[in-house]
Amino acid sequence: MTGRIAARLKDLGMTLPTPAIPQGSYVPWVRTGALLFISGQITLGAKGLEYVGIVGADINLEDARRAARLAGLNVIAQAAMALDGDLDRVKRVVKVTGFVNAAPGFTQHPEVVNGASDLFVEVFGEAGRHARAAVGTSSLPRNVAVEIEAVFEVA
Repeated sequence: MTGRIAARLKDLGMTLPTPAIPQGSYVPWVRTGALLFISGQITLGAKGLEYVGIVGADINLEDARRAARLAGLNVIAQAAMALDGDLDRVKRVVKVTGFVNAAPGFTQHPEVVNGASDLFVEVFGEAGRHARAAVGTSSLPRNVAVEIEAVFEVA
């Protein structure tokens, strides 16, 4: 991977993970016209699942933000795969939806999902600013803390 965004990732000390293979009857991304939809990505790290548990019970706010950042990094990895490694083709991060595996009464979903939102701005600059939803759920796949999906405008 080469280009401006690849250099930015390197400057930030980030390495994209290997994109996850779908575990069901769906595809990891769909491109239609100038839009690239990335399926929900979880907290899969180099050693397997990370940040497993319920935010507000098993996982604190700061670790939940880190979980959202990791899920966001997996979103970027899927986008790189969809764009043949050329993340410079991303014109804008359009929409991000973050799902938080939240304990009853937990209300800081926006602060958790900021982990992913901040990552997109760090990597893509102003083009990383996006519309967003941050939603609390009673469970997530594999009991991970966070799942992030995104829509990109691409060239």
